[in-house]
Amino acid sequence: MGVCAPVVNVRLLTNIGRLWTGSEVWSNAAILTHGDQIAWVGPASELPRSLPGVIDDIVDVDDVQNLNGGLVTPGFIDAHSHPVYAGNRWAEIAMRTSGSSPNEIAAAGGGMASTVTVTRGTDPWTLCNGVRNGELADVRLLRSLENEPGMPRVHVTFMAAHTVPPEFFGRRHDYVDAVGSWCADASAAGADSVDVYCEEGRFTEREARWVLGAGRAAGLLPRLHACGQSRTGAATLAAELGCASADLLHEACEEDVIVLATAGVAAVLCPATALQVGKNPPVRSLLDKGAAVALGSDHSPGVNGITSMSLVVSLAIANFGMSVAEALRAATLGGAQALRSPEVGTMAPGRYADIVAWDADHEGAFAWSYGLRPLRVWRGGELVAG
Repeated sequence: MGVCAPVVNVRLLTNIGRLWTGSEVWSNAAILTHGDQIAWVGPASELPRSLPGVIDDIVDVDDVQNLNGGLVTPGFIDAHSHPVYAGNRWAEIAMRTSGSSPNEIAAAGGGMASTVTVTRGTDPWTLCNGVRNGELADVRLLRSLENEPGMPRVHVTFMAAHTVPPEFFGRRHDYVDAVGSWCADASAAGADSVDVYCEEGRFTEREARWVLGAGRAAGLLPRLHACGQSRTGAATLAAELGCASADLLHEACEEDVIVLATAGVAAVLCPATALQVGKNPPVRSLLDKGAAVALGSDHSPGVNGITSMSLVVSLAIANFGMSVAEALRAATLGGAQALRSPEVGTMAPGRYADIVAWDADHEGAFAWSYGLRPLRVWRGGELVAG
């Protein structure tokens, strides 16, 4: 005979030594959650005796968690990741570390198209449908994973415009048109955004404008991989189109910083990738100009296998010269701004109760630990780890 666990509706997290709210640190704090949202947060000394619509007497909370003076933050947001792929590209990465050029890697069977064989003489519609079905399957997979136990919240970006696949060899314009026509299907499949890799050798500004316009018409938020490998007009285009984010920005200049900050386009920066390419984005200028800055792992088969956002925070501090507070803001509030998701990333009433208690009693540990360990994790008020 099974035993049903009691449903926890109101939970009190108390004895929080340091609480990062998304924008500042509070000492000796407490959090009251109701269902999947934060009902109250503030200094423990100001904890209300009752909260209308939540609880009549604080002593009647369903669950009390003593966090022993530890450090607590909102759940971190990885604002740039490519988690859906098969196989690995380790041999290619080893070649890259030995100084092999992209052309040499491609000639050896590596590169982004390494898992696909160039096919000629096949009916173009068959090839087109194969690519379309694959891209949309990725969207559906990511959206379905969000409901799995212990999984984080997922913001799905449709990014068929990363490179022209071998199936469309010699038919670049056909592929760009096809990607634009798939945006409505991607939205119906669960995508939130559409992204284009706008770089020399990838997609032009004109092509990006077409795809992002089609995506916006389908209800998708526009984004751009911009100035990651070359200085193009991608950042200016992101500002002109009002993109939610411009990502990477290793080759961005001061003019790019100004237009992005003025247009309110979030800059999503990936410190591990910057280390690999040997070029940092203009982080300090972006911060000084008031741009929203977010952080991403850039996890992908051809870049890195990082899945720890606490490691990304540490790398941002060490490699980008960000202060601990700047890096934490980028991993929480900045990520929410990049995703256009105000319901996450901050400790405030009405926001999702996505909360992490860390194995530390001060946020300075992120500058020391390089992969600080979470002790307990709550997603929507429910304990999912720890």
